[in-house]
Amino acid sequence: MTAKRILITGASGCIGHYFTEQLIQTTDHELFILVRDPAKLQFDSKARPGIELLTADLREISQFDALLKTIQVAILAATSWGGIQEAYEINVTQTLALIQALDPSVCEQVLYFSTESILAQNNQLLPEAGELGTDYIRTKYQCFRALEKLNLELNLDKIPPITALFPTFVFGGDANKPYSHLTSGFPEVLRWIGLIRFLTTDASFHFMHGYDIAQVVCHCVDQPEVARRFADGVTGDSVTGGDDAIDRGNLPNSARPIAKIILGNAPITLDETIQEVCDYFGKRIYLRFPIKLWLAEFLIRVFRIQVGDWDRFCLRYRHFVHQNPVSPRLLGLVPYAGTLTDILKIYRFEQRP
Repeated sequence: MTAKRILITGASGCIGHYFTEQLIQTTDHELFILVRDPAKLQFDSKARPGIELLTADLREISQFDALLKTIQVAILAATSWGGIQEAYEINVTQTLALIQALDPSVCEQVLYFSTESILAQNNQLLPEAGELGTDYIRTKYQCFRALEKLNLELNLDKIPPITALFPTFVFGGDANKPYSHLTSGFPEVLRWIGLIRFLTTDASFHFMHGYDIAQVVCHCVDQPEVARRFADGVTGDSVTGGDDAIDRGNLPNSARPIAKIILGNAPITLDETIQEVCDYFGKRIYLRFPIKLWLAEFLIRVFRIQVGDWDRFCLRYRHFVHQNPVSPRLLGLVPYAGTLTDILKIYRFEQRP
């Protein structure tokens, strides 16, 4: 397979470490890694030829304009988690500037990392994310809206095809990679499993391990036509073929939506999660008491728990699930962690409550 010139942002994060490492170890692609602080990179950036670190902030991307014109694939995972001004500059302004600086006659695709929090269950934008979301969520919402506008207003001679990636709940991290927020906080949750096992509530979600996210990313890098077939309306069965998928893939940017890839395993309910954890630890569940919304609100007031508008919305929304989630198995690959039990085994959560 012909080596490609790939620009990577966000390599210092949990997900970024996984897909950058896989690209280094399993491909000959030429990698240009934009990183503000190279000391945060825990992979070997000198493991092979064809890896170049670009030490700069995303706000300084204009100094690499000449290089950007030669990039064939851009993987954009850089993000700012908070601070209104910085979050908007990084997550919106500079991300849009970078995409528009690419040469669409050279760049075959942009893989842009967003977040599932901005999507409703039908995979369309969730208005509450733009109204009530944290700085991070709100700016990701704003960026996707801006990308949709660009996609409608400009033709293929203006911007390259964009595929938006929406990670769900992310597990990941090890001795050579930063841990995700979910993984680092999971042991604390397990401390309370003795009590949690007797509670039940109506909620569900997707999850995926960073290694599996990287598998999907690398697959899309090498087979861009697959990524482009994930536009709304194309089912999982159409990914590897089918007239509908092919017809959509040949449409100009202005006539097709931005492809959306929900990165997640099949949805799992919270009750199923508790059951699986209890099975792993050998704990029986004798009975369960339902948690009502009024009870949660009461406990929040009694214990004076700081809860923002977005948190309250999530308490009511509960089901963060989406249509046609994409996992390695859908692409004919072997999942690294397809079940919660796989996650528990990988991290050897042995601190029994």
